[in-house]
Amino acid sequence: MARKQIVSVSLGSSRRDHQVEVTLLGHPFSIRRQGTDGDFRKAMALLEELDGKVDAIGLGGVDIYLCSRTRRYALRDGLKLAQVVKKTPVVDGSGLKNTLEREVVKALALDHPLSSMRVLMVSGMDRFGMAQAFSEAGARMVFGDLIFALGVDRAITTLDELEETAEKLLPDVCKLPIGMIYPIGKTQEEKPEPRYARYYDEADCVAGDYHFIRKYMPERIDGKMIVTNTVTPADLGDLESRGVATLVTTTPEFEGRSFGTNVLEAALIALLGKPWEAVTPDDYFTLIRDLGLKPRIVNFRAPSAAGFQETRKGYDSATDSHR
Repeated sequence: MARKQIVSVSLGSSRRDHQVEVTLLGHPFSIRRQGTDGDFRKAMALLEELDGKVDAIGLGGVDIYLCSRTRRYALRDGLKLAQVVKKTPVVDGSGLKNTLEREVVKALALDHPLSSMRVLMVSGMDRFGMAQAFSEAGARMVFGDLIFALGVDRAITTLDELEETAEKLLPDVCKLPIGMIYPIGKTQEEKPEPRYARYYDEADCVAGDYHFIRKYMPERIDGKMIVTNTVTPADLGDLESRGVATLVTTTPEFEGRSFGTNVLEAALIALLGKPWEAVTPDDYFTLIRDLGLKPRIVNFRAPSAAGFQETRKGYDSATDSHR
């Protein structure tokens, strides 16, 4: 059986690159993440080079669309990159953000009283499925879209307010260069700038994109739960050193690395064999069930020379060849 080739082309740092070989539903996969260090032209050239030569492409460091309950907003830079690709399916992870990440929150609710949990979601529009699932579970929400993307110190506390704010601002914000609203390239390697600490301090759980979470992360975030993905072993060590109690990643860990949703979605698209625009939420939910995808949970224990203790609630052996 031919090995399926998946490549994530990211505007992020090349220092976070990773490559693995896994088996999904009996199909061998080669999965690679390639960062372009924020170089937009380099990303476009790489996409042109890969087009027609791999089975699916993920876009990292940028979304193509941001979606709410009723509207979809196209990001200029994400759309520009996606339109370079003419033959190969290209995805941004939004399909899994709206399906798999909802299921992650439901799984958390089995073991955690979400109705009393205070959740700081660094960007609700980036992961509206997760935002909606937390809200429907009764969590007390703070959406940090204005804070983390625009540096405006104003919290949003309801989905209605989030959508109203998005309707007013996103048509213009989506036209900005992605580097103005999201950490790309070498900015992903910079030390966090501890700001807006009170939002972290008041939260029981900090959820959403890891680079947004890290952007203003205080030195200490003792006892917090972090719900995210795209974390490396170095990221796990950093979170443990800051006192995090529990890390939940919404995508599988392959050889020590949790990839972004765009990577996993690209793999699912390759399994489905459909154009992205033809894939439905039911298609994703079916694969999520067939693959046995569930949250990966890391319970940190401190102080301990052994570092962290990992508990996986877990993946079927057929879906993770490195278990």
